Amino acid sequence: MVGARLIVSDFVLSFMWVWVGVLAKMFVVKVLGLGHDEPLGEVIKCSLSLVYMFLFAFLGKVTHGGAYNPLTVLSSAISGDFSQFLLTVGARIPIQVLGSIYGVRLLIETFPEVGHGPRLNVNIHHGALTEGVLTFAIVFISLGLARNIPGSFYMKTWISSVSKLALHILGSDLTGGCMNPAAVMGWAYARGDHITKEHILVYWLAPVEATLLAVWTFKLVVRPLTEKKKDSKSKSE
Repeated sequence: MVGARLIVSDFVLSFMWVWVGVLAKMFVVKVLGLGHDEPLGEVIKCSLSLVYMFLFAFLGKVTHGGAYNPLTVLSSAISGDFSQFLLTVGARIPIQVLGSIYGVRLLIETFPEVGHGPRLNVNIHHGALTEGVLTFAIVFISLGLARNIPGSFYMKTWISSVSKLALHILGSDLTGGCMNPAAVMGWAYARGDHITKEHILVYWLAPVEATLLAVWTFKLVVRPLTEKKKDSKSKSE
């Protein structure tokens, strides 16, 4: 029952996620009449990004773990038990991809002028390195927030949202700064290049490997620090 609820939540959130970013850009350009290169337009888009990241974090809390990003659930599954890992890899990630694909398809049918989504603007190795570094950074930050600020939803969401936005801006001109394989898959499927080497290596393999490395590095770094603190406390007593 819990697994079914998570799967449905993942599909809905993934579907919504590919819509909200495009609608925010359309609001700035078409409703407010601000061009892509105008500073005020960029400030408003960044502000709207923070707002809807807070909204999705709240929806994730309300649905008790619903997510729109495979990397988010993968990092948790690696640290969990084997049944959670199987549910994540076998059901949750595929349903997130499916939600993104249907979301993009309906989006393009509704607004044909929305474009074609994020594209790789550098060579494949540079792109893989970019997505890998961005993913490593955000996963490491998220793990640190979950450990050091476990109960503060607003503070944790604020730091996480600002970090995601900053990393997205850093990688936007290179790979799109996506850090979300499911959302990229939705756009790539619509373009018909979802099984190319560039897409698989840059937007799937590199982020997944970076997630695994971030989880492993976090465990390697945090555990020794925790043990040192315990030792220092016991000595002081």
